[in-house]
Amino acid sequence: MNSKRLTALLAGAAISALSAPAVFAATAAPAPGGYKAPMNAYGQPDFEGTWTNATLTVLERPKEYGTRKVMTPEEVKKVEGDDAKLYAADAAPRDPKFKTTDLPHDCGKGFSGAGCGYNAAWIDPGTTVMRVNGEPRSSFITDPADGRLPPYKSGVKAPGMEQYAHRGENPENMAVSERCLSSFGYSAGPVMLPLLYNNNYEIAQTKDTVAIVVEMVHDVRMIHIGAKHRTDGLRPWMGDSIGWYEGPTLVVETTNFPQATALQGAWKELKVTERFTRVGPHRILYQFKVQDPSVWDTSWSGEYEFSASKGRIFEYACHEGNYALGDMLAGARADEAAATKKTAATTPASNGTPVKKQ
Repeated sequence: MNSKRLTALLAGAAISALSAPAVFAATAAPAPGGYKAPMNAYGQPDFEGTWTNATLTVLERPKEYGTRKVMTPEEVKKVEGDDAKLYAADAAPRDPKFKTTDLPHDCGKGFSGAGCGYNAAWIDPGTTVMRVNGEPRSSFITDPADGRLPPYKSGVKAPGMEQYAHRGENPENMAVSERCLSSFGYSAGPVMLPLLYNNNYEIAQTKDTVAIVVEMVHDVRMIHIGAKHRTDGLRPWMGDSIGWYEGPTLVVETTNFPQATALQGAWKELKVTERFTRVGPHRILYQFKVQDPSVWDTSWSGEYEFSASKGRIFEYACHEGNYALGDMLAGARADEAAATKKTAATTPASNGTPVKKQ
């Protein structure tokens, strides 16, 4: 997206924002380390630029770390070293007759079995453990203390394969990621989480609006400064985000999520509060708190840091040359035809004589 198009987008959003008087906190804690964030032309902390959250650190803490949010140097060396070995092995020269079935069963990045997902050359999840104020972190979640999601309330089902119960029946039953409507994870958020690749964001500001352009999948989060949450019953993609400034921090509150962009199964009563604070020339501290009393008895929260990213955001052209969705639907039709043929071949005729197989 070029600068002219983004400026026009912001101007239009500012005009349509549900503006209302807001009370802004004038005394917020200074940025960690005494860093003084630059200000933009409107006297607001300046977050404009291109940023990335690519990292080897994950949302939930692996159980072996217990309640330790900070990793030891040895643990960091192992995690980053193992990742480097994985990439080196994948990039090594290979017999041209090599097949995906020749890959090891467990091939890293959560992939296993025949195929093993993408080659390493196609992904870019990051090569280092996430640091927050210089501390290598074992997870994004910091509360609860074990760095993991709180248990679901009795009767609430964790998101699982039921969402794919009617997958393949028609395009509308396919996941939003397969339809190129949103990322296959939670890249745009909120909470904004990194994926296998395209973990880049561009932030632009006007007096009344903050836009976050998400590389994956060409989403744009619009945050209306000083606005009130909508009350018309509509639930926009990625929720309804309003914001305000507290000293050097941009605070964003999002509600009115649609089911299509549910977070860990929560959407009806979901509220996510985010805090963006410039803590260095090339770093933004990103903190989040998640609440949904219909899904969890307690809230959960965490943090990580965005780092400055070189270059610009390019369009993620999800469907151009992508024949996977059509092939998946065609495969489903082929399965149905085969099942119908099998049923017909074994169904008795009206006179009681089995139908002869063709």
